Amino acid sequence: MFIQNLQYKLHKLNTAQIITLSFAGVIFVGGLILWLPLCTAPGQTTSFSDAMFTATTCVCVTGLVTVVTATHWSLIGKLVILLLIQIGGIGLIALASVIFIYLNKKISMKNRRMIQESYNLEQMSGLVKVVRKVVLCVFAAEGIGAISYGIYFIPRVGLVKGAGQAVFTAVSAFCNAGIDLLGDNSLADYVTNPLLNFTTISLIIASGLGFTVWWDLGKRFKLIFQKKLSFGRFYRTLHLQSKIVLVTTGILLVGGTFLIFLFEYDNPASIGKLTLGQKLMASLFQAVTTRTAGFFTVDQAAFTNGTAMLCLFLMLIGGSPMGTAGGIKTTTLAVLVLSIITNLRGKKDVEVCGRKIRSSYVRSALVVAGMAVSVLFVSLLAFFAVMPDAPFIDVLYELTSAVGTVGLSRGLTSVLNTPAKWIVIFTMYIGRIGPLTLGAAVVSRAQKKSEKVHLAEENIMIG
Repeated sequence: MFIQNLQYKLHKLNTAQIITLSFAGVIFVGGLILWLPLCTAPGQTTSFSDAMFTATTCVCVTGLVTVVTATHWSLIGKLVILLLIQIGGIGLIALASVIFIYLNKKISMKNRRMIQESYNLEQMSGLVKVVRKVVLCVFAAEGIGAISYGIYFIPRVGLVKGAGQAVFTAVSAFCNAGIDLLGDNSLADYVTNPLLNFTTISLIIASGLGFTVWWDLGKRFKLIFQKKLSFGRFYRTLHLQSKIVLVTTGILLVGGTFLIFLFEYDNPASIGKLTLGQKLMASLFQAVTTRTAGFFTVDQAAFTNGTAMLCLFLMLIGGSPMGTAGGIKTTTLAVLVLSIITNLRGKKDVEVCGRKIRSSYVRSALVVAGMAVSVLFVSLLAFFAVMPDAPFIDVLYELTSAVGTVGLSRGLTSVLNTPAKWIVIFTMYIGRIGPLTLGAAVVSRAQKKSEKVHLAEENIMIG
């Protein structure tokens, strides 16, 4: 009777609620496994809060860690961490769908609707093909990344250890997790290494653009190769989603790189002692990794206040939809900026590239941005209640990184007390499942009620 009631209640859940509960379930199970002594290296002990923190940062592909991954966990623990990162990167719904596909199990209409909504697709047709393409893209990109990393690591630390580091780093980079087996210094020892820098940059950008953009680009390049499309019409034939993502991403990366280079040029604590080319490479890496990757080649606490503020903005924005990146997404930023410009011009419709943005998308952008800022504000208040003496900029950096599932820290993560760890855990969780998904899960019943009563309008003052 209990099982039947449970199945009935689960069947009544909507997609947002299933995604929310599924991620929580995987985090809890993963945390329990990591809590087992066999996952901890000899001479180390793992508290329950550290186990749950690590499981959360893996599934939420954040990268904040309270213990050093390379030395604290056993081989089994590292394999569990790698599996949790992969689950978080591919997405729980897609992963479950893949298992059903390869077991020749039929995917129900409800599960198809879950896939559609979890990937924010316009239509339900061809969903199985979409899931297959997602998984193939993920493994192909990670494989290429592993080979590139292996070229450097294997000759230096041996075949087995080098291959392990290469695979782990490639999966972590493409999934935007920012967790590595290199120690507690991330990629700081390789700040002048072009191969490791540009491999990581490429994986982060590729995953951050989103799968739909890559498929759109691939389709256009194929037409050009077949001489059915000219280079002059390449950009114009792209879907609006791709145009917005590419332009916004380009502006953020170029602008972020230039400003970081400008702010840090003479700062000896960050990039001041590097050559001109190395400064540009380090600046580009920082602009890219703030897009929810979590790796770093320069100590985050060494940056000037200007760079820190810029990084806060980039971390909150994150990557693009239907990718492995977090944040409020580039499309959300673009829609908000376009909406502001539209209102300043006194126009009614939000327009871009000869197309009109639906009003529902504008409202969704406002909800996503508003809830992200609200979660950040509430987390800040809660954090200072349990660690009142923590430096404000470090706390703001930590929690913005958690909300955007970035994983960058100014050194605060390792000194968090237990209540603060749980606040960061909650913040990472909310940041991963998305403010809009959580909001939809909470108010789903209210949304089902149709508004039959239209109230009279009354003016208020704004501004």
